[in-house]
Amino acid sequence: MNTDVLIVGAGPTGLMLANQLARHGVRARIIDRHAGPSRETRALGVQARTLEIYAKMGVIDRALELGRRGGGVNLWANGRHMAHIPFGDAGKQITPYPFIHILGQDDNERILGDKLREHGLHIEWSTELTALEQKSDRVQVTLHTLDGHTQVIDAGWVAGCDGAHSAVRRFNDIDFPGAPYESFFFVADVEMTGTMVPDEVNVYLWKQGFHLFFPMRGKDHWRLVGIVPPALRDKRDLCFDDVVPSLRAEAGESVRFTQCFWFSTYHIDHRAARHFRAGRCFLLGDAAHIHSPMGAQGMNTGLQDAYNLAWKLALVVDGRANEALLDTYEQERLPIAQKLLSTTDRAFKLVVSDSRIVGLMRLQVAARVASKVMRRERIQRAAFRVVSQTGIHYPDSVLSQALEKLPEGAPRAGDRFPWLQLKFDSNGATEDSFEKLDDTRFNLILFGQPLPKELPELGGLLKAYCIPNDAANVQALVRARIPSQAFYLVRPDGYVGLCGIRADVAAIARYVTERVRLMAPSVATKRTESLGTTPHGTLVSG
Repeated sequence: MNTDVLIVGAGPTGLMLANQLARHGVRARIIDRHAGPSRETRALGVQARTLEIYAKMGVIDRALELGRRGGGVNLWANGRHMAHIPFGDAGKQITPYPFIHILGQDDNERILGDKLREHGLHIEWSTELTALEQKSDRVQVTLHTLDGHTQVIDAGWVAGCDGAHSAVRRFNDIDFPGAPYESFFFVADVEMTGTMVPDEVNVYLWKQGFHLFFPMRGKDHWRLVGIVPPALRDKRDLCFDDVVPSLRAEAGESVRFTQCFWFSTYHIDHRAARHFRAGRCFLLGDAAHIHSPMGAQGMNTGLQDAYNLAWKLALVVDGRANEALLDTYEQERLPIAQKLLSTTDRAFKLVVSDSRIVGLMRLQVAARVASKVMRRERIQRAAFRVVSQTGIHYPDSVLSQALEKLPEGAPRAGDRFPWLQLKFDSNGATEDSFEKLDDTRFNLILFGQPLPKELPELGGLLKAYCIPNDAANVQALVRARIPSQAFYLVRPDGYVGLCGIRADVAAIARYVTERVRLMAPSVATKRTESLGTTPHGTLVSG
């Protein structure tokens, strides 16, 4: 092979996949047909689940430095402030990052690109995929560079992260059903003052659409997204000054624009590919699904596609797992994309419809209902889990298995393992579970029971933690609704694979061989007494 994995597309999704593969020891080749990174971007919101992944990668400080924290969303209608949807209180016990982080796609690409270079990998710009043919054991691809050079290479696997017009999707004849929205949109990067609640997202609803105001890094710096007024949709050479009257009409005459750094218009589609995998090729991000901007979900969903696929693909490339493991990528991520497409589409149609009746509902009914409903803490928490993507789970995945029925409300198989503050050592300090758990391995967490004398040996892929019966730990378990006796086998991407009341060594061994499809030589049992306890728990390795 010329490369184990060829990643086509160096946007956020492709960069995330390349970084994650590198963290798992797989060096990928990443190409992009453009001459360099994007400068003008529409994707803005970085959700809590993405920030959790950034923390694992060691780039969280840079991401927080470059972005702007949004503590909530404000809903305006007819010039009046109708509702405030807080993030801080709703998510403070769910994640270390209970906010939406306003960070442009360009900055996300810069952060991920810098990290990739630390792994010794570089993006091959101005390189286009022009042909692809799948073989039984490889994919033969033809690459064409801007200077006219053509190269034919063999790749073990191909990841299509190449956007809405994906060449990988086209060469694999994967259908991409959906349609464009009729509305015409604009995005602008401006310096301004006005009625907006500072440091929060502001949504202004009007009879014929909406405007979104995102706080950006710097004084009076905002990113605006909105619908071009119907009277201007056919105007040639549309510029920012043309849409200013509609902005002032909805956000108030007190709005003052000091400077417009850039302005762009675009159309939006809503589509999802029929399949996310075709043999040795995968689709991720916009190549697999395109959503409306409602909830700032699109870029984050692509990043999670990459996080889901990377650990599985790395195990297969290393020869440690059967290729059947890769079927779980589509099994888990396709339903998420379809559900997101459905919910964002319904919400989007409500805020963009030209219908007079829908317009009245949007301004009079929806805004008032939101104002009342979002005052309830339970609703706030539920909304936060959806928007932050911390509530995504895979209960129907073949990788999700429960040995016994756990109490109501306890984390289940397929759930993201909760964020906890625990003492991992009875004489130690309280530690952050997200910082403690290793996302390049499986983590076995035992509550109310000793470490088994024997555990499956996974060739260094398993870390085991026996959580002491400490008073502080008991309180943490009560808050998370984890029973006093339980065990959780957490996948590298942070989701519960296997769970139950008492850890059963034979059941764990069956799970990793029959469901994760690890190769049989990797799952012989090994006595733990000889390993001892390290500062990071008990490491079961080859």
